[in-house]
Amino acid sequence: MRKFYQCLAGLLVAGVTILAASAHAEDAQMIVRDRFSDEIVGQGPDVVFIPGLASSRDTWKATAARLKDHYRVHLIQVAGFAGEPARANAQGPVVAPTAEAIDAYLVEQHLAPAAVVGHSLGGTIVLYLVEKHPADFKKAMIVDQLPFFANLMMGPTATVEQSTPVADKIRSGTSKMSGAQSAQMMAGMATAQSDKDMISGWSKASDLSVVANALADLLTLDLRPGLAAVTVPVTLVYPDYAARGTPKGATDRMYRSAYAPVKGMTFVLANDSLHFVMLDQPAQFSTALNAFLAQ
Repeated sequence: MRKFYQCLAGLLVAGVTILAASAHAEDAQMIVRDRFSDEIVGQGPDVVFIPGLASSRDTWKATAARLKDHYRVHLIQVAGFAGEPARANAQGPVVAPTAEAIDAYLVEQHLAPAAVVGHSLGGTIVLYLVEKHPADFKKAMIVDQLPFFANLMMGPTATVEQSTPVADKIRSGTSKMSGAQSAQMMAGMATAQSDKDMISGWSKASDLSVVANALADLLTLDLRPGLAAVTVPVTLVYPDYAARGTPKGATDRMYRSAYAPVKGMTFVLANDSLHFVMLDQPAQFSTALNAFLAQ
């Protein structure tokens, strides 16, 4: 994962509401806001899913199909990712404004306190929200993300001061990553060829300026100082990256150390998985999600 984002950064350096029919399910609703959209399927207790960088809500498609008979599933998609028009994310910061917009939406729609699940960049949004708006969340699950993303690219001693020049170059770089380059690297984050093809398609359909700004946001958003004060129950699901040659126990040590200040956090290691745990190891992910929802 670290090598992927290092390469990604190197290449990058060079609210109106609309209700519509969903293409995924006849009984679904689509709510579109300026920084995200929410596809709603199923009936029951609400649970909110947020995908990662340059990713589609289809990250959670199989999960939603499994849950919709018992839960009202909210499938968020960030504006500018995977074919979603950029709207308010077309310029400037993406991550914090999108997180704030999601929180305001959950409160407005009387979904708070919410159960929320986020993958990668979506995990950063989840951690941001439980730190900044703890009263609006009853429990949270983060899938493969660190509290300070720059640690993946720049090592465990990275600081915001060190990562800011890199982020500034990413934001202002005149040479952008091509859709094909981004797609090729994104595809390396899952195992099955069908999943690789799906993920690369999302990347090709993403607005590269939004992706660049979101990546720059991640590099300068350090959520470590707020970890000790987190009161919302948090579950972390993370892969072993064994297919990349990562030594056994390495990711376990890294994530447990990174989140050590969070009191009572639940750690779930997914074996034989890459970044998209829900695609690589759906059974392991489902078991972890079931336990999370049963809390």
